[in-house]
Amino acid sequence: MKPDRGLLLAAALPGLALAAWAGLGLLLWRAGLPPEARAGLMQALAQGGALLAGWLALGAAAAAWLAARLHARLVRAPRRIADAVRNLAGNPAAPLLDDPGPLAQAVNRLAGQGRELRADMERLVAEASRKVAQERDQLGALMAELQQSVVVCNLDGRILLYNERARALFQRLSDAPQIAGGADLVGLGRSIHAVIDRALIDHARETVERHIARGEAAVSARFVTATGAGNLLQVVLAPVRNDAALTGYVLLLDDITREQAARSRRDQRLTGLTEASRASLANMQTALDMLDYPDLEPAERDSFHQIVRDEVQAMSARLEALTADAAQDMRARWPLQDMLGADLLAAAAGHIRAHSQASVAVEDPPGELWLSVDSFALVRALGEMAAERGPAALTLRLAPAATPGWAHLDLAWPMGAAPAEGQAGTSARAVAERHGGELWLEHDRARGLSFYRFLLPLASGEREAAGDPRPEFYDFDLFAAGAASHALDDSPLETLAYTVFDTETTGLDPAGGDEIIQIGAVRVLNGKILRGEGFDQLVDPGRSIPEASIPYHGIRPEMVRGQPRIAQVLPAFHAYAADTVLVGHNVAFDMRFLQLKEQATGLRFDQPVLDTLLLASIAQPHEPSQSLEAIAARLGVEIAARHNAAGDALATAQVFLALLPLLRQRGIATLGEARAAAEQSYYARLRY
Repeated sequence: MKPDRGLLLAAALPGLALAAWAGLGLLLWRAGLPPEARAGLMQALAQGGALLAGWLALGAAAAAWLAARLHARLVRAPRRIADAVRNLAGNPAAPLLDDPGPLAQAVNRLAGQGRELRADMERLVAEASRKVAQERDQLGALMAELQQSVVVCNLDGRILLYNERARALFQRLSDAPQIAGGADLVGLGRSIHAVIDRALIDHARETVERHIARGEAAVSARFVTATGAGNLLQVVLAPVRNDAALTGYVLLLDDITREQAARSRRDQRLTGLTEASRASLANMQTALDMLDYPDLEPAERDSFHQIVRDEVQAMSARLEALTADAAQDMRARWPLQDMLGADLLAAAAGHIRAHSQASVAVEDPPGELWLSVDSFALVRALGEMAAERGPAALTLRLAPAATPGWAHLDLAWPMGAAPAEGQAGTSARAVAERHGGELWLEHDRARGLSFYRFLLPLASGEREAAGDPRPEFYDFDLFAAGAASHALDDSPLETLAYTVFDTETTGLDPAGGDEIIQIGAVRVLNGKILRGEGFDQLVDPGRSIPEASIPYHGIRPEMVRGQPRIAQVLPAFHAYAADTVLVGHNVAFDMRFLQLKEQATGLRFDQPVLDTLLLASIAQPHEPSQSLEAIAARLGVEIAARHNAAGDALATAQVFLALLPLLRQRGIATLGEARAAAEQSYYARLRY
């Protein structure tokens, strides 16, 4: 706890003053005595001095106690009330004063009236902005449903909007897609130039601007670029205009790596076919020329005929292989979508009931089977096949196939009404081939059923876990960002981008061998916490985790076993925090761990750093505790998961945003002013 110098001084001054007064009085008394009486005075003091000193000490202690009480009541309490009033003025969620005094109660009544007024203003603002919010939500819903990766940037290349498809694409392009969900590339306020070279975008912008200058209405530029991960991206750049001025641009991104690889394979096959066919034709021409000789022996004539037959057979095999590969490429290019098997069965049953006389039952599939299908074509094919059965009792069922990655979809009916073996329509077989599967007729005599069976592909990859139903993937305030963001020290605190982070470690001695076991972070942009862009990663420390530390962070050895090492995690976190100001609580501790890894990783976290511990001690200097829990309680911030890196990072971000109005009231509005003020804090002298 920070020592209260005012209290110490207030307690010591009465005793010192009393001692000085008594000493001065004694000197004056001695000076007024005749010389023969002075010796008697000194003798009396020598005999009764202890009693007198004790009496004076008791008086000094009583005076110190009284002074301390007066200081607490008349100095410290008003200061704390002043800090609380500033907090209430800038933070509507701050708790009311718990002081029973009349001044505090008057402040609480005034704060209550202010909250009522603020609530009325918020209601009016909400009513006025409802239409804008509705249009924004419609845009967000539209962007979420688009099947193309969309990124909107301002003129500086800062991302201000992206959809889920774009997030998934950037995750695939990440150097470490398995670390923190590949969060090192995409994010609001991040630079698109981390993925696409600035020169390419500048050239495309110049092309668009030339089209606009010629008065063309619909303008865009298209280019292809290679990423660091080796992927090929096809990019369409379209302008965002405010009247005639260009304020940003929209990027439509497609990963064409597989398509280009397929084209390359097809070109190689055609080249190989051409070369091989040329050789085969030359061999056949030579054999035919030799067959024109009348004096050939029968054995020689037969050998030349065999050459012609062999070459024809080889050419036929090559053409069949080319045809099969082309069909496979066509199937790969056909747009298939992931669909839950139960949903496919329900859609097919509804279509059959609506377009045929058959009754249909649906067997529940085992578990959640996700298929990669053209649902429209498949449902139509099942409907046509069901219509051929007439008023039959049909059953739809779905189950995993014995071959991994495939599933069986059956349309079954009682035996006896089975069609001929080849009666399945060509359109249904084409649908099966389009999926890379097959269609055939089977009979299950044990159950008395006949059925058509489709072999269909399962969806690849794991389904994404449900997250925030409305992740914050947009911030249109970034349209106004410009060159002023480069002078960070002169930038207002509210305009900067922040990475608020926390670490959990094996212990408290970074220089003594303790290691990071978890890094958690969230980003803050334009005064908003981007909860959909978090960083949360466990780390294998390469050493044991002391049992004594587990109750504090809850991370057991089996939880970090198999997790990436810090040398893999730090590059991803370094990219995640790029171009932002780092924020933490007692962040010197966390920064010390990062600094000790600089030589091993070659990475430096050299961006500006702010500490909520120091900022809180400046905003509320008279509070006895500056722990994260105490600050959060004073500011009305709820901590959900304490001593978890991600939970602490989120709580620290909320505390940081609540401190900004209090700092502004003290004249601290820019990053440079905050850093200079933090250096003067008592807590800034602590070292790790």
